[in-house]
Amino acid sequence: MSREQELEQEGEIAADFIEEFLDTADLDGDLEIEFRQDRVYISVTSEGESNLGKISEPTTVEALQEITRLVVQAKTGSMSRLILDIGGSRAVKTKQLETLVERTIAKLEESDKPQHLKPMSSYDRKLVHDMVSEAGYVSESEGQGKDRHIVVSKP
Repeated sequence: MSREQELEQEGEIAADFIEEFLDTADLDGDLEIEFRQDRVYISVTSEGESNLGKISEPTTVEALQEITRLVVQAKTGSMSRLILDIGGSRAVKTKQLETLVERTIAKLEESDKPQHLKPMSSYDRKLVHDMVSEAGYVSESEGQGKDRHIVVSKP
């Protein structure tokens, strides 16, 4: 099976699970599946009035994303790196990370000491690394597994 076929299979399994979840929870949403950067991206949106707000808080979406990844892994035998966005939760999360980076850089300027961030997902770490770099600072990941975190320092 080609990587493209694997991604399509992963997307179908994940979409089926999310649709079933939305039906069970009596939530209204339309699914869109995209394939970017060797990942499946699933967006759940709704036009007009919607009750998606009940589950669009970023930590809730992260939890549902992890469950969806486990469902895909159970059915394919392969790890999933899919990204889930519900009702614009990714934009909210990105804004939260931008604020975190701004505060971290301010602390770094005040203390002149490298700043250690709390552990976060690999996807969030990548976003933070990009933001720190764009701001002209240096970042690196340290630790293993669930303890993996970013350290921000001056160039």
